Amino acid sequence: MLTPGFRLAFFALLLVSLSQFAEARGPNIVFIMADDLGYGEVGCYGQKQIKTPHIDRLASEGIRFTDYYAGSAVCAPSRCVLMTGRHTGHGRIRGNGGVGNLRAEDLTFAKILQAGGYSTGMFGKWGLGSDGGTGLPSKQGFDQFVGYLSHGHAHNYYPPYLIKGDERFALKNVLEGGRSGIGGSGMGVATVREEYAPDVILKAALEFLDSVKNKPFLLYFPTTLPHANGEARKVGKNPNEIPSLGQYADRDWPEPQKGVAAMISRLDQDVGAMLAKLKEHKLDENTIVYFTSDNGPHKEGDNNPAFFDSSGPLRGIKRSLNDGGIREPMIVRWPGHILPAAVTEHVSYHGDVMATLCELANLQVPAGLDSISFAPTLLGEKDKQKEHEYLYWEFYEQGYKQAVRAGDWKLVIVNGKTELHNLKTDLGEKSNVALEHPEIVAKLKKYLDEAHVPDPNWIPRPTAAAP
Repeated sequence: MLTPGFRLAFFALLLVSLSQFAEARGPNIVFIMADDLGYGEVGCYGQKQIKTPHIDRLASEGIRFTDYYAGSAVCAPSRCVLMTGRHTGHGRIRGNGGVGNLRAEDLTFAKILQAGGYSTGMFGKWGLGSDGGTGLPSKQGFDQFVGYLSHGHAHNYYPPYLIKGDERFALKNVLEGGRSGIGGSGMGVATVREEYAPDVILKAALEFLDSVKNKPFLLYFPTTLPHANGEARKVGKNPNEIPSLGQYADRDWPEPQKGVAAMISRLDQDVGAMLAKLKEHKLDENTIVYFTSDNGPHKEGDNNPAFFDSSGPLRGIKRSLNDGGIREPMIVRWPGHILPAAVTEHVSYHGDVMATLCELANLQVPAGLDSISFAPTLLGEKDKQKEHEYLYWEFYEQGYKQAVRAGDWKLVIVNGKTELHNLKTDLGEKSNVALEHPEIVAKLKKYLDEAHVPDPNWIPRPTAAAP
């Protein structure tokens, strides 16, 4: 029979062993990504009119990045960069048109974490694969998936169906013309609105957390909020589709602005639900939570980004390679590991998430990527933090665009027109100093040439002036 003293010693040793095991396998991961959320559209990044208390709480309990960038200025390539750790000069998908499927040989961070013992779930907008293709979430590392595959389908907040795993399932919504059920593209505008897709998707994400609370897990939550449904304008509906304008209903604002504000606060509410679920299962201290966006704010659906100063101090919006189109909020919380209310100027981007997650999960970082872990910055080990020589973007829409940031210098070339800005003295990219610094322009153009590798599998839009 075991003595009380032996039992206490045994359980103490067991707790130490479990703690060491948890540390060895790395934290649980919740990665939340908004859709078309601007740098200045949440409170902790300067927003004054739209209320985002839960996102602001993340910042007060974690670290806020001031110089974090998306992978691109629009959805698909930005998400490709995030998932694969390759910038758009090397990536599979470089615009919203053309080839839109990840291939079987592509490596995502979900595949790596899945192989490393993580339960993986994705809930929201994918945009990197189509029905029956190699880019399906189930073929790219996710055990569970509920949401949208295509961008067009994802524009509709009251679609006739969503996708679970590899199969469509019907919602009670009916589109214009009486379209319902699981056939067709799911695009359009609902005339019968019974089930709000973000609520269906959030419920699935919370149920996933219930099911994996005792396992290491990755929850990827790429919500569609606050993207607009551009189709709605064609039939006289509000493009900012949301069940209620809530606290903004009585504001003396244009209707589109009320809708955008309500969608951002709805996003914040969903973040709060995630945090509450983690607390319910006592997972806070063993779960690292990321919050960011895929690109800058939009002007679809009569939205006016200037109304809320959506880009903050930055120039440009979605589809621009100026910082307003690509610099994004990034907040990371991990109680007991990341100091609260920390702020960093470390320059990083979506492509660095791959290396960061691998390092924190104690898994091997694949070779040959454009990915540098920012885990040292998260953990307060600045002396160990490696820096990029430069960050690079290229974008095929409304012509051919390239940009590079090296230190404080930013070079943007749009259809042959060259702009050079010093972000330290000109954060808003207002002064083009290319003529005054030809040597800097020449150096950064070498980076452009080095970074762009033609991909024969990529088919840009027919109007793009791509090399």
